[in-house]
Amino acid sequence: MIRPELPATGAGVLVLHALRCGGSAGLTRLAAATGLGESEVESELIDLAVAGLVTHFPGEFGGWALTDDGRAADAEWISTELDTAGARAAVTAAYHRFLPLNPELLDLCTAWQLRVVDGVLTGNDHRDPAYDARVLDRFAEFHRRATVVCDELAAALPRFGRYRVRLTNALTQAARGALEYVADSTASFHTVWSELHEDLLATLGIPR
Repeated sequence: MIRPELPATGAGVLVLHALRCGGSAGLTRLAAATGLGESEVESELIDLAVAGLVTHFPGEFGGWALTDDGRAADAEWISTELDTAGARAAVTAAYHRFLPLNPELLDLCTAWQLRVVDGVLTGNDHRDPAYDARVLDRFAEFHRRATVVCDELAAALPRFGRYRVRLTNALTQAARGALEYVADSTASFHTVWSELHEDLLATLGIPR
């Protein structure tokens, strides 16, 4: 088997890894995930495509995605990064602090999407601002504890720092009335948290 070539730039590996953690995505989502500008992301994607590491699917629901070689290259990169930084113990410890938070986040998302009305569990239509405010307060308290884990991860591997930025932005947007940022968009708190979970599993080589 031919060994896949790693991207030539740090920006390239960030874009590659964002696709690994988030799945198929467009420029806007990849720019948010990496902290790069959309033009830089596009340039890196072109180089990655030439190298056979990513491919583009056209159409309304299309986007960029990893090839098999791209997935192999990303796995090699993050393994090398972890060992070179001597960060395996720190990332593992942060992962174990992440695990008990994960079911809490799922419960919060359930509370956001469903509620009991007259004794019946029903979809939350978000027409009760007092209820939504209470759930958002719970998200804010959760976020204060989650950022401790994000900071530990960023201290071990700086690329993890984007997660705190993105989670904070999602809650800020939700508090301003953009309720889709809680659990109903690719930039939502729930989606970013899921990408963080996937990143931890990929980084530590833990099968899902």
